[in-house]
Amino acid sequence: MAEIIKMPRLSDTMEEGVVATWLKKVGDKVQEGEILAEIETDKATMEFESFYDGTLLHIAIEEGVPATVDSLLCIIGDKGEDISKFINNSSSEIVEKNENNSSNQLDLVDQINEQEKIDDNENSKIENVEIPIADNISQSDGSIDYITMPRLSDTMEEGTISSWLKKVGDKVQEGEILAEIETDKATMEFESFYDGILSHIAVNEGETVKVDELIAIISENEIDVSKALESYGKESSYVPIEESDDKIELDEYKVEINATNTNSDSNERIKASPLAKKIAQEKNIDLSKVTGTGENGRIIKSDLNDLNPVEETIEKQIQIKENQSLKVDDVINEETTIVQNSSIRKAIAKNLSKSKFTAPHYYLSVEFNMDNAVAFREQYNSIPDTKISFNDIVVKACAVALKNHPQVNSQWNDEKIILNNNVHIGVAVGIEDGLVVPVIKNADKESLHSINSKVRDYAVRAKSKKLRPDEIEGSTFTISNLGMFGITEFTSIINQPNSAILSVGAIVKKPVVVNEKIVVSNTMKLTLACDHRSVDGVTGSLFLQTLKGYIENPVTILV
Repeated sequence: MAEIIKMPRLSDTMEEGVVATWLKKVGDKVQEGEILAEIETDKATMEFESFYDGTLLHIAIEEGVPATVDSLLCIIGDKGEDISKFINNSSSEIVEKNENNSSNQLDLVDQINEQEKIDDNENSKIENVEIPIADNISQSDGSIDYITMPRLSDTMEEGTISSWLKKVGDKVQEGEILAEIETDKATMEFESFYDGILSHIAVNEGETVKVDELIAIISENEIDVSKALESYGKESSYVPIEESDDKIELDEYKVEINATNTNSDSNERIKASPLAKKIAQEKNIDLSKVTGTGENGRIIKSDLNDLNPVEETIEKQIQIKENQSLKVDDVINEETTIVQNSSIRKAIAKNLSKSKFTAPHYYLSVEFNMDNAVAFREQYNSIPDTKISFNDIVVKACAVALKNHPQVNSQWNDEKIILNNNVHIGVAVGIEDGLVVPVIKNADKESLHSINSKVRDYAVRAKSKKLRPDEIEGSTFTISNLGMFGITEFTSIINQPNSAILSVGAIVKKPVVVNEKIVVSNTMKLTLACDHRSVDGVTGSLFLQTLKGYIENPVTILV
């Protein structure tokens, strides 16, 4: 299935980007997490990694060609896949954009040449000369940078300021965290791209605004905020210069056309993947002391595995989050309290309502004998530095069973049913505001120990709302487990676009008949909810039979 990759917004002010270097060529295999290209933004040249596995089928933007944010960048899919319809739809837009860029550059050259003619007359007096500069420059107060609500996920339309980590008047350095922003998927840290003073906060904590709306102002010096707000959003990008007897040097305003952004410290720049940088920041790892094993010495995630980061225990982080109280907006009376719906809660309501009322759900309930699974887990956990849960066994068993029943690992489309070749298991995690579903990618290829590590890590970061968008997208099947709360049986709403979700209950001891004798055994009830449009009853039943074989004899999932 073709994945359309668009020019990403890599900074809050980025409107277009230039591909400085393609690190992959058409026909190359691409793995999730590999660096596709280096993209030059309005601030720096940044690495852009793939969120998909597949083959690079098409490159829409050649090196050195500017392209607007969200325009077609490239296409990743299956080798030999027909992508002509995607290419035809985008080519006309790219041509039109390039023509506009060329025209704008010529206009700017004419403006600069005209200004130089004025400057050649040493006796001339410059009155109200309009000089083209960027919207974020103020002649009297130094640099003024308008910070807008960033688009932190592909589906984000609005964001809520969860907390400001800086207050008005504070000094801000590039790279420092300004605020925590709650999107429709998670709460993410938002860092500053500028040095200066936080002069104005336009959106208070708890308030929600659309993407690209003003949220703050950072300035080089103290400014008149009211004038800065008046200047923001004006159509003209010209700032008039007041009359002066002094000769104005225009060289500092000259614009170099078709110049490529370079970094004087590029030779000293630490090459690391975005994921490695994120992990290093979270775990206080100095990347300058790490040897990279990726392409051209790039530091990748695996290079950080053997290091000793500063860690907090899972129990401590969960307890801290649980002790935080809900934000209460208004108390009506002694019996009623109003709590504002969060962006996550709104997204849950919208998505689950759509799923429940559009997908014809039906449910299949089974009961498994867990005696062998209990013995298997005890034996597996006797290995030093190894620990797995029953949920890990269920995740692995489902992943292997789905390879045998691709119809269950599918999604419904009005024109076709899409069978997913990769098995990406979503694991529902309850948080204060509702739930999120982090995804174990290619779970059938992961070991039990690896699944356990990923699930525990996701659970901690889900509760503190630190999951990245790519970690909660792309599931093909979902598991919801309430067994740890003593729930023995329940049903779940399908997490679209999945076609099925498995509800897992608690393991309980009960009398059962084995070989015509009543014995006490460990049992567990599971309920599979299916979308009848894509998964028939027989198909779901056969999947549960296969799953039963794996869970009741878990050693078979290791073969």
